[in-house]
Amino acid sequence: MLVKSVKLVKCSFEKADFPPPLRGEVCFVGRSNVGKSSLLNAIFGRKMAYVSKTPGKTRTVNFYEINRQYYFVDLPGYGFSRVSKQERFHWKNLIENYFELRKHLVKLSILLVDSRREPSQYDIMFVDWVKALKIPVLAVLTKSDKISRENLLRRIENYGEALQLENGMILSCSSLKRQGIDKVVEKIAFFLQRA
Repeated sequence: MLVKSVKLVKCSFEKADFPPPLRGEVCFVGRSNVGKSSLLNAIFGRKMAYVSKTPGKTRTVNFYEINRQYYFVDLPGYGFSRVSKQERFHWKNLIENYFELRKHLVKLSILLVDSRREPSQYDIMFVDWVKALKIPVLAVLTKSDKISRENLLRRIENYGEALQLENGMILSCSSLKRQGIDKVVEKIAFFLQRA
């Protein structure tokens, strides 16, 4: 089991609020309402991250301390239009500040995408940007129980081509049915062991 202990230690509105570093970090990012909180709770094995039916609820950088050694970092969802332009700009700056200040700590960046949707320009831009920072990227297609196996395989192929990720760096999961969670956890453990 990867997560033996977990606690939320900081919800940062500004870069000055980021906590002191630990051994390494895994960050979770994706469009609003993609299922970040549900995946985090599935990995934690308990309800720690707030799950909302309303998109755009993660408005801070949330640091979860794992086993007193690592942080799992929940970043604000991007691409959500029902907030002010000023707030979207603040989220963008917060995410950019996080990567600029802590890129040497991030052992893996997990991009969550809805398996029912095609790759977006935001997804492609994010992956290109993080690759330029020399941070490994794992794409996780969420809500895989909502589409057929055939469509899921086609979507995985589409994301592979669009995001240009290495073999094995695209997975699918369903937090609701706990399908594929073990593979995500294995991938996280692999990168943390290299920390």
